Amino acid sequence: MATKQMGGGQIGRSVPRLEAREKVTGRAEYTHLMRIPGMLHGKIFRSTLAHGRIKSVDVSAARGMPGVFRVITADDVRKVIPDPYYGPAFHDQPILAIDKVRFVGEPVAVVLAADPHVAEAAAQAIVAEYEELEPIYDEVEAMTSSAHVHDELRPAGSFADLKHLKGIRDTNLALQAKTRRGDVDKAFAEASQIFEHEFRTQKCLHVPFEPFASIADYKDSGLTIYSGAQGPSFVRSEIARLLGWPENRVRIKVPYLGGGYGGKLYIKLEALVTACSMIARRPVKIALTMEEQFYQITKHPATIRIKSAVDKAGRVTARKCEVFWNGGAYADIGPRVTHKSGFTAGGPYDIDNISIDSYAMYTNMTPAGALRGFGMPQLTFAYESHTDMVARALKIDPLEFRRKNVLRNGRPQATGTILKDAALEAVLEHVADRMRWSEKFDHGNGPIKRGRGIAFALKACVSPTTSVAIVNVSADGSPTLYISTVDMGQGSDTAMAQMVGEVLNVPTESVRVVARDTDITPYDMGTLGSRSLFHMGHAVRLAAEDARQKLEELRREVGEPEGSNASVSDLFVKKYGMKAGNIVGSGSYKPDYAAPDHDTGASPAITPFWMVAAAAVEVEVDTETGRVHVAKLVNAVDCGTPVNPRIVETQISGAATMQLGFTLFEKINLDNGQITNASLADYKVPGIRDLPPVMLNDAIDAFQSNAPFGAKGVGESSTMPVSPAIANAIDDAVGVRLTELPLTAEAVFRALRQKEGRPLEDA
Repeated sequence: MATKQMGGGQIGRSVPRLEAREKVTGRAEYTHLMRIPGMLHGKIFRSTLAHGRIKSVDVSAARGMPGVFRVITADDVRKVIPDPYYGPAFHDQPILAIDKVRFVGEPVAVVLAADPHVAEAAAQAIVAEYEELEPIYDEVEAMTSSAHVHDELRPAGSFADLKHLKGIRDTNLALQAKTRRGDVDKAFAEASQIFEHEFRTQKCLHVPFEPFASIADYKDSGLTIYSGAQGPSFVRSEIARLLGWPENRVRIKVPYLGGGYGGKLYIKLEALVTACSMIARRPVKIALTMEEQFYQITKHPATIRIKSAVDKAGRVTARKCEVFWNGGAYADIGPRVTHKSGFTAGGPYDIDNISIDSYAMYTNMTPAGALRGFGMPQLTFAYESHTDMVARALKIDPLEFRRKNVLRNGRPQATGTILKDAALEAVLEHVADRMRWSEKFDHGNGPIKRGRGIAFALKACVSPTTSVAIVNVSADGSPTLYISTVDMGQGSDTAMAQMVGEVLNVPTESVRVVARDTDITPYDMGTLGSRSLFHMGHAVRLAAEDARQKLEELRREVGEPEGSNASVSDLFVKKYGMKAGNIVGSGSYKPDYAAPDHDTGASPAITPFWMVAAAAVEVEVDTETGRVHVAKLVNAVDCGTPVNPRIVETQISGAATMQLGFTLFEKINLDNGQITNASLADYKVPGIRDLPPVMLNDAIDAFQSNAPFGAKGVGESSTMPVSPAIANAIDDAVGVRLTELPLTAEAVFRALRQKEGRPLEDA
């Protein structure tokens, strides 16, 4: 239902973020900096082996060190939590390693002390002995490897489509998701030309500047956890399940987050601090160092194989895709990435015949989970690079080839869901116009060559999910909003307050948003997948409308005529004889959804809305060094109606900048399972000098008809097309095609030498 009819004047305002003053003055509270009375610090002893059976863990030296309160191993954990396995999709991850270690850096023991430096020194004194097992690191090799990361699959049961996997043994395949449409074999047999390519993406890190941190305060009457969590409602339910408690005995409090990007979703440190606090009978805090983040959660590396059939007119008639996701040692939310992103592997194109197989694979590496884009940046790099390669082979302009094949509104996507309110053509034309694509382009004559590239993408919003909101109007008319959506820098508190202000016809600045606390703020599935503005936005709208309706009823009850100018406080005084009381409005929202067919992936309603983005870039390539300089980057997104245009602009630029790092240089390097660049001295993220001198970030004019106030999420959109646009521009500049991320200077230089027939020898 469109809700454009509200008239409070708050939608479309670039309101400064409500929490801005607290943050810039240093008064904002973050879990990483918190202390509570009696608190112990926990430091983790980690595995140095990628795959092995635990023969012994000697903690005697650590126990004997002055100041050490307790050393905890898996045996201690199982005394308080008999089945200490957790995970959103599979209950496969132990709180501390049990029997086996499955990746370098896996927690094996924890030292508790009042002084974190004492705990850290004691953790270094622990010695473990392992029986080494064969490891597996590559996602494709994991399909046929005799080495198995897990003995048996343990689906969590929360997802109906995973229940059939329970008890399956001797496999590294956690999930296979299928999408089938039309007759692929027939279309390939009749094709004028067939093109087939393989692409690979690397293991990357979220790098929130506030590392992971959690505090647990256990008492027999209940448990309170303070955590930098993106999904406090999920954490509450999962901890309650682990303890066998009702949820009302578990309380999750979330201060501000210093970034999350998907890494702080689901259970991270919360189960471990809970077990430690139960054992110690004291509050326990575990706060990771920046380096330890490399052993917590990462981005999925992926191998993507794409095969396309093209007719004589340049239309893609069939596409076959195989996507192998490297989920690491534990599934986390990888099976959802595999499915929810997998079915878009065919790209934003109108293809009648399509076959997609998307595989979630276990390997002996740091677990992989959600990271801004939820798998789509990996897929988009593949299918938009492939698209350019096909266009160039056919001698068709890459923009024209996309125009010829673009999926238009009213046509079915690969799942059969009809595309609606997805401005694919508009974003594509916008970036082409901003890049002056039709004008003659100077590629350069000296060692510096110039090129242009373009790409666009389509992403489904994760569904089905539920959000609940409460709006409390006090007797003086001031509204308070209670939501569990976590503001981790994306500006959601401000946007939600704008929606309340729009409905109640009050300034956004007068709306207070309560900090996330599961004893106070109602259920929300989680802050992920750009779902919050749409899902929680609907719930907030409904709650505000409920409150407004109750205020109108109160106005009638106290005898105020329609159109009266009496203030809210006047109404309460008339009702109660004093300025007292409250009006409470509530709202909940869950979108329509039809579960996909198991064998075909077909669904008439696979997503409530589509995220759409395009990018065009201009690069300069130094042919003597391979260095790539992005001179211009144009981003365009369809986010419906921008609730806060200034915040939308920063979301677009932030996402594109993050993907720029993943495109050009970010990569976790491994040597036999050991991470060799686990520090920000060696793992480089984009700095100010890495940004393009010209960077344009636009939200096109659009409206999402089923969204609150016509608005939909934007936080991930511009991550998707950046990588392929740059790869396409490099090819345009120097005629080399890179099919593996990152697109480093070395990779470009090697490709240039290979093209010249003078390949570099590996060191």
